Amino acid sequence: MYLKAEKDKRICQNCNLCQKLVSCPADFKEENCVGCAACFLACPFEAVKMVKIKREKEIEIEVNGKKFKIPEKITVKKALEELGLNFEKFPGYGIFVPCEVGGCYCCALEINGEIKPICITPVKEGIKIKTDLPENFIPKRVVGGFMGHTVGGVGTPWYLKNQGYIEAVVFVSGCNFRCLQCQNWTITFSGKETQNYFALTPQETAQIMTRVRRKFRVDRIAISGGECTLNRKWLVEYLRELKKLNPDEKARLHVDTNGSLLTPDYLDELIEAGMTDIGIDLKALNIESFMRITGLKDEKLAQKYKDTAWQAVKYLIENYKGKVFLGIGIPYNKKLISLEEIEAMGKEIFKIDPEVQVCVLDYRPEFRRRDIKRPTFTEMEKVYKILKDVGLKTVICQTQFGHIGP
Repeated sequence: MYLKAEKDKRICQNCNLCQKLVSCPADFKEENCVGCAACFLACPFEAVKMVKIKREKEIEIEVNGKKFKIPEKITVKKALEELGLNFEKFPGYGIFVPCEVGGCYCCALEINGEIKPICITPVKEGIKIKTDLPENFIPKRVVGGFMGHTVGGVGTPWYLKNQGYIEAVVFVSGCNFRCLQCQNWTITFSGKETQNYFALTPQETAQIMTRVRRKFRVDRIAISGGECTLNRKWLVEYLRELKKLNPDEKARLHVDTNGSLLTPDYLDELIEAGMTDIGIDLKALNIESFMRITGLKDEKLAQKYKDTAWQAVKYLIENYKGKVFLGIGIPYNKKLISLEEIEAMGKEIFKIDPEVQVCVLDYRPEFRRRDIKRPTFTEMEKVYKILKDVGLKTVICQTQFGHIGP
C-alpha cells in the first residue's frame, strides 16, 4: 500500500505551520508527495489526509551493493520495507523509527555518502543506500530553543523553582508519542532545520549549552523535547561531552523524558555518562488512559512504553536513590484522567518511595486537543490534597497561578 498526502481545503486554516515545521521531501507539491506523513502528523487542524494510491512506475536503486527495482515517489524507509527490512517502534532487532518527522535521526542511514533520516528521504533513480553506518559515524539530531529557564521541568527540585533563571535548557525535535494536547508540539512534530533549530552533533550541542550556562549563570543544564531519549547514541555522547566541558561539582545534568525507552541498561549508561537529575513523566496507570493521553493506537506498544516508564522509576529508586535526583510527572485534566486514577497512581508511587518528588501537570488546550479546558485552581487543589492524603511527602501542582505545594 502506498500513501499520498492531500490537503483538505475545507479544514485548512492557512496557518502555513506545515511549511514552517515540516521538512517536506516533496517541497509541499502534492504531485511529488512520497507519503512520509510528516505533514499529516504536524498539522494542528488535521487538514492533511493520507490517501491510498498506486505506484506503477519503477526506478532502480542500490542497497548494500545490490540493485533493486522499486516504485518511484516513496521514502527510503518504504523502499527498504518493500525489500524486507524490519522497522521497530521500540529498540530491538530492526531499524528504530520512532518520530517519523526526521527530527530524531534514529533511522539515519548512509545515502549517497551522506547520513540522512530515511523516514523523510525520497528514493531517486540510482541512489546508493548502506544499511550499516560507518565506524566513525557521529550522530546528529535536530535541536534548538537554547535558553535560560525560570521554572525547570519535572526533574527540577521544587525548592529551586521561580527563583530567577535556574537552568539552561535545549529542546530536541521528534517524539514517539502522539499526544493531542502536546504543549511542545511545534518542536515535537518538527524535523525541519530553521533559524532556531539545527541538526547538530552531541559535541556541537554541548559546546553551545556550556556557553548558555555561563550566560545565565546557572548550575543546571537540562535537555527536554520532544523526547530526548529517542536517539540513545546521541544523548549518551552529549552527556559525556557536557560533563567534560562542565567538570565542576556544582554542574547538574538534567534529562526530562517520558521514560518509555528507559531500560535499566540505558539508565546505567546515562548515569555513567554524567546524568545527575531526571524527570520521568508517567502519563497514566490504566492502559486506556495512557492511550487516550499519548494518542497511541497500538495497545501492545503502548503497554510496553507505559510499563518501561514505571519500571524505570522503580529501578532508579532501588539503585540510585541519593545519587540521582528523580522527579515524577503525572498529568491531570478531568477529560483525560479521573481523580480515582490519580489517587491510584499516588498509591503506587507511595509504595515505591513516599519521599520522591511528584509534579502534577495541568493539561490544557494545545495542538489538536482544543475541546478541553485548563483545570481550575480549585481542581488542582483537590488533586494536591488527594496525593498528600495517600502519604506522598513532596507534591507540587502546576496551576494557572503558579505552583501549589509542597
